[in-house]
Amino acid sequence: MWPPDAEPEPDPESAHGSRSGRTVPGLRALLPARAFLCSLKGRLLLAESGLSFITFICYVVSSASAFLTVPLLEFLLAVYFLFADAMQLNDKWQGLCWPMMDFLRCVTAALIYFVISITAVAKYSDGAFKAAGVFGFFATIVFAIDFYLIFNEVAKFLKQGDSGNETTAHRTEEENSNSDSDSD
Repeated sequence: MWPPDAEPEPDPESAHGSRSGRTVPGLRALLPARAFLCSLKGRLLLAESGLSFITFICYVVSSASAFLTVPLLEFLLAVYFLFADAMQLNDKWQGLCWPMMDFLRCVTAALIYFVISITAVAKYSDGAFKAAGVFGFFATIVFAIDFYLIFNEVAKFLKQGDSGNETTAHRTEEENSNSDSDSD
């Protein structure tokens, strides 16, 4: 299971008790929570970072490594957002618009991966480029699913905000119209 459960404390009287099997609580705090990794967003971020890393390795191994910066940057950004979401930095740093940053990251990654994957598959005959192109297409699909889900969440949030404002505005208009008719 992830993260691994802490091993029980060895009996202090036991001569065979080993201290090397213990987990260090400081290092465990750096790992994302299991609940987040099992969530849809956690799985998408894990898939994005994994596919970006595999694509990066394929471009490094290929003969002409012109496209390796895109997968490297997307890998680093996916890992950053994975830990930022897992550590709930969006609650701590209120000044940043996290959903918009995540949305823009996913949109640009999907578009750029799509373009460089087509180029890698069509232009180069190297097997590593072909593999990078295929993994890039898979990464394009994962990033597109992620930005679609983010877009739906933001649209739902905005609709809830607009409907609340409309009902409040409608109530104040009714109150104003009722008060005007009472004064006549």
